[in-house]
Amino acid sequence: QVQLVESGGGLVQAGGSLRLSCAASGNIFSASAMAWYRQAPGMQRGLVATITRFGSTNYADSVKGRFTISRDNARKTVYLQMNNLTPEDTAVYYCNMRPPSGVNYWGEGTLVTVSS
Repeated sequence: QVQLVESGGGLVQAGGSLRLSCAASGNIFSASAMAWYRQAPGMQRGLVATITRFGSTNYADSVKGRFTISRDNARKTVYLQMNNLTPEDTAVYYCNMRPPSGVNYWGEGTLVTVSS
């Protein structure tokens, strides 16, 4: 019923850019808060960026000024524009959706690898 599918990950050199996309199925996207998380090998999953249903955004300190989260309700898609990437950004990036019900939905993740 509800499914999140990430895309846009890949291999990029330090200083490069990638744009991740997360497309949602179902009818609850517009009412939901969206977020991107990431998890590097041997580390806990951490919050990268959030965007509310009203468009308010927040970012982890490590990505402020470099990453931008946005949403397109018509396409039921949330994006993460990642600029000036560093090897420390290497991780599996996960899309998260939280509708008013409070249930969390997760994508399967997309791998971002940044080479030095």
